[in-house]
Amino acid sequence: MNLMNYLSYDFVQNAFLAGSLAAILGSTVGYFVMVRRVGFAAHALAHIGFAGATGALLLGLTPIEGMLLMNFLAGGMMGISGNKIERSELSIGMVLAVSLGLGTLFLSIYQGFSGETTTLLFGNIFGISQAQVLQMVLLALLSLSFLSFIARPLLFLSIQPQLAQARGLSLTFFSTIFMMLLAVSVALVSQVVGTLLVFTLLIAPAGIAMRWCHSFWRSLFFSCTLSLLAVWSGIFLACFTNKPPSFWITAFLFVVYVITELILRMKR
Repeated sequence: MNLMNYLSYDFVQNAFLAGSLAAILGSTVGYFVMVRRVGFAAHALAHIGFAGATGALLLGLTPIEGMLLMNFLAGGMMGISGNKIERSELSIGMVLAVSLGLGTLFLSIYQGFSGETTTLLFGNIFGISQAQVLQMVLLALLSLSFLSFIARPLLFLSIQPQLAQARGLSLTFFSTIFMMLLAVSVALVSQVVGTLLVFTLLIAPAGIAMRWCHSFWRSLFFSCTLSLLAVWSGIFLACFTNKPPSFWITAFLFVVYVITELILRMKR
């Protein structure tokens, strides 16, 4: 079967649309995650989202609805807490552990398909419905719109926090808004690669881009392009090999990362 035959299937078209949305939003928000050095937050929100998604199954809701609710609450609390939560490694570790524990408990109570566990942890991009795609379109557009409004002050606060605050910018306000945007990004990316592989599209593309580029727009463009290529390649290879797309997406970015490091080290 050739590529055009695969593209004629609705589930493949949905996978491309959903994957592209998650790639663009994840890599864009991921750039600010790298600049602000809050990678721990994405990791924490993924674990918390897992508990929310499994809890939603018990309540008859969709996993993404539960994940969004839990992540919104957690993201808002992280934003309000500011640097206090960064200094408490024990607190972060306990929150991550209890979130996974709750997720496991909810799944043991849930009487549905056991395959839900694999889907939540590792994603199932080919299982995304058209209704979910429309939901992701709305969330991605709203998130990117909000991010475009706060991008300049957020970048200023990330690079020169003391100077930005001296000029009247509220660190707590912008941190809270950003953490809630990150919460949405984690939820959308989880639909593609699962909660355990959120870093794949949130951190890797932006991190690699920042190794090559030093300006804001070039890094952002490089990050989005790399993320899209990873997702598209993962879907294509999954169709032809019948192996999980999450694996191919992760493998693609890992290979690019290794090549990047080798080239940059040789230039030194």
